[in-house]
Amino acid sequence: MAEFSVGVNKSGVKYVKKSFVPLREFRDLADANRQLRDWVIQQAGTRVHGTTRDLPLARFAIERPLLARLPDVPPVLAVWSEVKVHTDGHIVYKNALYSVPFTLVGKQLWVKVTDTVVQAFHRHELVATHPRLRKPGDRHTVRDHQPPEAQAWLERDPQWCLAQAKEIGPACLAVILAMFNDKVLANLRGAQGLVRLREKYGDARLNAACERALTFSSPKYRTVKVILDKALDGQPAATTQATEPADTYLNGGRFGRDLQSLLLH
Repeated sequence: MAEFSVGVNKSGVKYVKKSFVPLREFRDLADANRQLRDWVIQQAGTRVHGTTRDLPLARFAIERPLLARLPDVPPVLAVWSEVKVHTDGHIVYKNALYSVPFTLVGKQLWVKVTDTVVQAFHRHELVATHPRLRKPGDRHTVRDHQPPEAQAWLERDPQWCLAQAKEIGPACLAVILAMFNDKVLANLRGAQGLVRLREKYGDARLNAACERALTFSSPKYRTVKVILDKALDGQPAATTQATEPADTYLNGGRFGRDLQSLLLH
């Protein structure tokens, strides 16, 4: 069927309103339908259409076998938009963030957005599917989209760090607890790095280094690492020796000048 402008397609409504409705009376809905059917068969359907130059009923007879039933499920309305993958592996749509495979960082993607789902496509291939987020700033991240090192970081949560530290030794556990007593998330990376030092130095040396760090009230990853790098973990912790007061502050001590001259100035 030929395509015409919206105005042409709507002109049929005007034709019915002007040619059928005026000067007619209907007893009920059944009577209105009956009169309308007779009017279509006898008049409207047998005239020459002003645009197609065809008889409407003759054209309908040709097109009728091609008509199909409406789908049982309404079609899904979607909006398409072009986006760029940020360095953190996320795209942004309506101020909400959605992850995509990290290999696509810097690439241009197309997103198909429905009322409930956001889908990302790269070169016509579906690469990510997310539930639609409504609140600006919300983020939906699929762990498999992250690089391997990021996935490992996400898996090594505070509980994992505490369990590893407990295996290493009491001093290591005390250092991790001290780090988490400050700010858990801010110190999580440091805690992960600290327990990973066991792979290079072993549990015994790492626990000894943690004990030395605690002695100096510095339960930090950097402190423990420096102790291990400089092999200070095997040395006894230095003890603080009290400095004896000068003779001036002990019995018999005297000022260099007499008290009267000091007070009279």
